[in-house]
Amino acid sequence: MRKEQDYYFKKAKKDNYPARSVYKLEEAQQKYKFLKKKQRVLDLGCHPGSWSLYAATALGPGGIVVGVDLTPTDIPSQKDNAEIHWLCYDVFADDLVDNLRKEWPGFHVLLSDMAPRTTGSKFSDHQHSLRLVRRTLVIAAKMLHERGSWYCKVFQGEDFPAFLQECKPFFETVKVVKPQSSRRESREVFVLGRGFKPKAAAILRETEKQ
Repeated sequence: MRKEQDYYFKKAKKDNYPARSVYKLEEAQQKYKFLKKKQRVLDLGCHPGSWSLYAATALGPGGIVVGVDLTPTDIPSQKDNAEIHWLCYDVFADDLVDNLRKEWPGFHVLLSDMAPRTTGSKFSDHQHSLRLVRRTLVIAAKMLHERGSWYCKVFQGEDFPAFLQECKPFFETVKVVKPQSSRRESREVFVLGRGFKPKAAAILRETEKQ
């Protein structure tokens, strides 16, 4: 095990998080501060729960975190943190957005650390990753509040620059983030969109209907 892997693995255990991936969110939050007190946050592909737990701490009392994953997750929220709702659901399900809207009017932040099962083919893994992150963008277009934030993982590849261009109409700013806690050899990066524009999202929704 490489030193940096060992360090973050041990740190996660010490900090009572299920996975080392939590620091990929923590680093971005410390720099950009897009998680704010008493917000509502949607965490897609939340299992095993580290990002949702961290978000709950950042939001504090009065905040809400909704974690969605095919794998059941059930970790109680700690005192003085935001409440967490764990949903066992397929993010590609047609009725996901409708069911979310029954409980919550929208979200201030959408998070996703989802990744495909790797195949060994860089091109295939890249395409599957784009499929996942594009799905999060579709959900963001339907659920994010105005000026909301979107922080999602994607594997780099030949179509990555084009994907960034797809994202830009929806946000005031779009940044590519490579946390130190991400393995150096990994092709994963995180895209941070801030200042969500509902008018641009409305265009996407109309296109989907056609």
